[in-house]
Amino acid sequence: MKIYKFLSLSLIVFTFLTFISCRSNDEDDSSTDTKGNLQLKFENGFNNLGDIVLNQTIQTSSQGQKHQFSNIKYVISNISLIDENGNEFKYNENNPDKGAFIIDQDDAVAGIIYVNLNEVPKNNYKKVKFGLGISQNAYLLGQDGQAEFWNKAKQKGMSWSWAAGYVFVKLEGKFGTTSPDTEFMNHTGNMGNVTANGTPDLYREITLSLPTTARVTGQITPSVHILADLNQYLSGETPLVLSSANDMMMGSNQHLVNVTNNLTKMFKVDHVHND
Repeated sequence: MKIYKFLSLSLIVFTFLTFISCRSNDEDDSSTDTKGNLQLKFENGFNNLGDIVLNQTIQTSSQGQKHQFSNIKYVISNISLIDENGNEFKYNENNPDKGAFIIDQDDAVAGIIYVNLNEVPKNNYKKVKFGLGISQNAYLLGQDGQAEFWNKAKQKGMSWSWAAGYVFVKLEGKFGTTSPDTEFMNHTGNMGNVTANGTPDLYREITLSLPTTARVTGQITPSVHILADLNQYLSGETPLVLSSANDMMMGSNQHLVNVTNNLTKMFKVDHVHND
């Protein structure tokens, strides 16, 4: 009988402690201080079909020009998450060392390049915003203010001299009429301090609506799958034709302004996983 009473008492204590623990966890998760993680998945493709294979996938532009890529890289920075009430969480704004990422097709795993964001406040997010390139505010912090990312960019071939700054988008490959047989190289980016140098600012911000709410909690890490339609490069808002006049260009001339404006339309969110 004493053993029975002891076991019953132990069961009651265990159940009570379990209830308190679960309640405590629930309360912690509902706190405004609760942080979680969110993942962005970038998939480069043509016409909303993903997984470009470098040096293999061939596309025909709206102007009838065939082209294929041997190199696709672009910089993403100043990521913001916008909740259902319109409030914005800015992820390491103008801090390239912590908040800028290089999307490199060479790094794709089954066609996907992953960007993992941590310390994201618990919330229901309806939109994602990010910059294509590096903002002038970040660049003008100076080289010491972004030494870590600057070194990454150098290693990835996504920078010029510091006075010239970052390469925002690097597209390389071949093009032709009947087959892609002529090399091209288009590298977009700001030329240092654009105000002082009187050059166009090619940094662009893109805002995308999510088809499903991304629910960040202490237990749920949403995954936002973004398709990048590289068909926009030559077949976008301004149809472009590669030729000897523009096939080897770097910087921010008018052709590369047109390329930049076309590429800002290439992103869309395909789906969201709340797992």
